Amino acid sequence: MKLKAYRTKLKVRAERAASNVFAMSAYMGRLNLTCMAHWLRLQSEEERTHMLKLIDFVVNRDGTVQLMNLPAQPNDFGTPLETFQKVLAHEQFVTNSYRQAFNYVNQVDPQATVIIQDFLREQIDEEAQAKTIVDRLKLAENNPSAILLLDQELGARTNTTTAAPTPPAG
Repeated sequence: MKLKAYRTKLKVRAERAASNVFAMSAYMGRLNLTCMAHWLRLQSEEERTHMLKLIDFVVNRDGTVQLMNLPAQPNDFGTPLETFQKVLAHEQFVTNSYRQAFNYVNQVDPQATVIIQDFLREQIDEEAQAKTIVDRLKLAENNPSAILLLDQELGARTNTTTAAPTPPAG
């Protein structure tokens, strides 16, 4: 069965944008907030895994995947608080994209909603993590000791991606 490409393109683009936006990791590394950089790098890897799963899902159903160009990313994301506020806004954008995709796919292929439901469940956690970091950075204000303590805490994150993408059938 062919899936309509519009929502699929939108969702794959959202995941690609997430992977690129989380290149904020390099920026945090440049600020010597290496554990925040680590957290963002793992987030980027997770988003890339989601993108590959979506691509495989569409290809395995004889769908068409079109990867669209993305705008260049900035080199400066502001303070750690401003950076993670951008992370939170992006997670909210991705969640909304999944909700739209779920509503669309539910109308055309209800069985295909399973993969989107899985991603929506993960998004709840990802938004909560980003919000917690933003809230804690607000508490830290401009206190270097508090920011370094939070940086150290974020370094404890491990890769939570549980499975590699399924290669396309063929």
